[in-house]
Amino acid sequence: MKKKIIHQLNFADSNPTFIFLQNPINTISSSMANSLRRKSAVLDSMYYPIIGLLIVLIACVEFSDAVTAVDVYRLVQYDIAGVPFGSRLATFNHHAGSSFFGSGSSSDLSRTVLILPVRELNLTLITEYIEQKKLLGGLLLLLPPKFRPENTGSTFGADEDIDSLRNKLVELEWLLTHSNIPYPVYFAFEDDNINAVLAEVKRNDASGQPATATTGGYKLVVAASDPKRIAPPNIANIQGWLPGLKVDGDSDQLPTIAIVASYDTFGAAPALSVGSDSNGSGVVALLEIARLFSALYSNPKTRGRYNLLFGLTSGGPYNYNGTQKWLRSFDQRLRESIDYAICLNSVGSLGNQSHLHVSKPPENAYIQQIFQGFSTVAEELGLQVRLKHKKINISNPRVAWEHEQFSRLRVTAATLSELSTAPELLESTGGLTDNRHFTCEASIIQRIKLVAESLARHIYSQEKKSISIFADDSSLAVNPSYIRSWLDLLSTTPRVAPFLSKNDPLIKALEKELADHTAEVNVQHESLDGTFTFYDSTSGKLHIYQVASVTFDLLLLLVLGSYLITLFSFLFITTRGLDDLISLFRRPSSRKVKTT
Repeated sequence: MKKKIIHQLNFADSNPTFIFLQNPINTISSSMANSLRRKSAVLDSMYYPIIGLLIVLIACVEFSDAVTAVDVYRLVQYDIAGVPFGSRLATFNHHAGSSFFGSGSSSDLSRTVLILPVRELNLTLITEYIEQKKLLGGLLLLLPPKFRPENTGSTFGADEDIDSLRNKLVELEWLLTHSNIPYPVYFAFEDDNINAVLAEVKRNDASGQPATATTGGYKLVVAASDPKRIAPPNIANIQGWLPGLKVDGDSDQLPTIAIVASYDTFGAAPALSVGSDSNGSGVVALLEIARLFSALYSNPKTRGRYNLLFGLTSGGPYNYNGTQKWLRSFDQRLRESIDYAICLNSVGSLGNQSHLHVSKPPENAYIQQIFQGFSTVAEELGLQVRLKHKKINISNPRVAWEHEQFSRLRVTAATLSELSTAPELLESTGGLTDNRHFTCEASIIQRIKLVAESLARHIYSQEKKSISIFADDSSLAVNPSYIRSWLDLLSTTPRVAPFLSKNDPLIKALEKELADHTAEVNVQHESLDGTFTFYDSTSGKLHIYQVASVTFDLLLLLVLGSYLITLFSFLFITTRGLDDLISLFRRPSSRKVKTT
């Protein structure tokens, strides 16, 4: 048996097929190479279709990117004694529209965000819409670009009716801040991108095809968290002290004159409420007066026998709540030493007339003395000062002027302002129209001279003499550059108190500046009166998307589907063959079951 097997093997030596089997490694390597070449060919055939598919997908993703992104500023949200005001929502994701009527007077706008330029706004229509509580997806109000707080150097064109636009904005702001609006309201500034979007939206609305899920158009998206209550809102009062000269042996306390200005603001959009005039002008005037008297008091020979108390108070729009708490923190001795207080409010409007508002009767001898001192200096400066008396109603917690908080504590005080009548609550406190363009630097300089000269003549008992202590050509002259720099800073810094932290850079800057000119500077932190409640989320980013119509979506789906079917067929034929592909769609033969 063994011999036979060996013989067969030896016989196989002459067989060429056996020689092939004698090299199995070469056989396997060749087979693997052929397989790899086939797979490489398949991969090469798949490469370009896959690249094409990726390009199509990327194109679709790019197509859905935002057309533009815009900074937007939300309408204020707050409560007074639990009563809600302002915008109550912050998020929307709706199609864009340009008219309250859409394609008809009965159009449903609950899923539409209206883009309305303030220039073209119909106040009667929007008032009716808000008062009747009609549904709306959201409201985007476009402001002229020159109302941007940072545009401190630009001026309005001669062809623009600025007074009419300002009046319209004032009325609009009053309406929005004193209404309960159940949908998001945002402000933005006109630019080329958003104007182009608005123009196209207007064309679609005019053609009777407003933006919908069927027709396409533009979609406006603001993604923001739900507004949260700010509790408790912080207010900070900043106080500086310039001590007067005390004669040796004089045990009596020196009288004090207080110069006060509220530095915070309020407006329809907290992120835009810079209040250049109300009350940035008052703050600038106070800082310059502090600088002038600091130089005067630095020399013992010219230091007066009056203490000067400088106060930058917060909570001005809210019944001067910060001023009230600041005064109540005084000890009885200091309060009784105050000879009188001058409060500065809105002193930067163009014109030569100012008003001295008082609570005590004009016949009061001390009021007459203060008024005569201001009138004499005003006449020398070419200004007019009128005395305005408004009696305080003790039973009414409403405070119209800052000096009324002094008067309630029986301290003589007056407010110097360009306003002739007392404003209503949250009125004339630095809104959308109160910016650098409408604040006159020359007027602020004139009012600084008026107050500084009147105080100096009173301190040095020179009321009846026509002298100029702060003459323009003297070392004690008013510094226009200093005034301009601070006015520019305040005109670009929103100062709504509830949104300022304890360590806000503005508060630190005011504290440092007052410390450079006065002594014993301190900051008093308090909580705003619980009557007022504020909510966060004051600004955001608006993304505008161009949305394709359903017809386009169906066409795109058809193209992609056809492409994928073709790609599948091509790859299947390449790897398996045409017959296998056909067999996938061939109806299988039925099996007949024989029964016995």
